[in-house]
Amino acid sequence: MRQRRALLGMSQTVLGNSVGLTFQQVQKYERGSNRMGSSRLYEFAKVLDVPVSYFFDEMPSTALAGRPMSGRGRKDGFGEAGTPFKQDKDPLIKRETLELVRAYYKIREGRVRKRIYETIKAVGAASHAEVLGRQKRRR
Repeated sequence: MRQRRALLGMSQTVLGNSVGLTFQQVQKYERGSNRMGSSRLYEFAKVLDVPVSYFFDEMPSTALAGRPMSGRGRKDGFGEAGTPFKQDKDPLIKRETLELVRAYYKIREGRVRKRIYETIKAVGAASHAEVLGRQKRRR
């Protein structure tokens, strides 16, 4: 939810006001401190202009394997207490990523945007290949 809100450039206050909550309550939902019911999730999805399934797209398979989520407050490989996500390693929630995406979509010319996209993919692939090559040489 935080990622989508940030991508839209929406503050916690604006999101909260849209669904009748304070920004502190939105913070608690984003941190995972408060559980979210299905009707509340639906409200957030409407305001953030995404389907409810958006919030489950990258859910880890361990969360879907019937693993009990009891024991609130435990930190057993989970990102925040009681949530199955490792948020500290997720590049999608970094400010740098959000700023890059916003800047990318400010480019109005589709052809220019596509060329930038292809350039970034090529640089990323070359960098990844270089790292793999160094690792093989060390062995």
